[in-house]
Amino acid sequence: MNGGFTSARGGGVRLRIGSEEAAVVRLLMGQLIDLLGEGGEPGPRPDDGMPDLQLSENTAVSDDPVLARLFPDAYGEDQKASAEFRRYTEAGLREGKRAAARTVLATLGEGGEIVLGPDEAQAWLRSLNDLRLALGVRLDITEETLDQMRSFDWDDPRNAGYAAYDWLTYLQESLVRALW
Repeated sequence: MNGGFTSARGGGVRLRIGSEEAAVVRLLMGQLIDLLGEGGEPGPRPDDGMPDLQLSENTAVSDDPVLARLFPDAYGEDQKASAEFRRYTEAGLREGKRAAARTVLATLGEGGEIVLGPDEAQAWLRSLNDLRLALGVRLDITEETLDQMRSFDWDDPRNAGYAAYDWLTYLQESLVRALW
């Protein structure tokens, strides 16, 4: 296992990661991008001085619990306000999450030593957080689950998912510390 992120000389952060670990990150980032769906290419728009808002046709919380966690309602008590907020924000948020995951994939390579600048490090931080949220929902992780997983048998089929979640938590924490 790698030693996590550390501060790099001249700013940024450094990560030493083995090829097997890099393969896991690549796999998980690819799954995250797939989950987020394809991003539509914006068509040409007139230069009318207005901001380029990507409006979403979707105004409801997803039936997929992971997507519902990644894109929660903004106003839990006001469905109309939540729908309108989602209409104006979800497309941009999705594209931001896809862009961050693509940055991780572009900087990851096959493993080895990776040095990230501040913007790349922020993209990693956002994507690691999204992966942890997604895995946490899929594995139904709670405070009690985290305590229980320490006593699982090695043969328990849940071990791989929990190990990935635990490792992503470690990476995210080391990245936060290196940026601090």
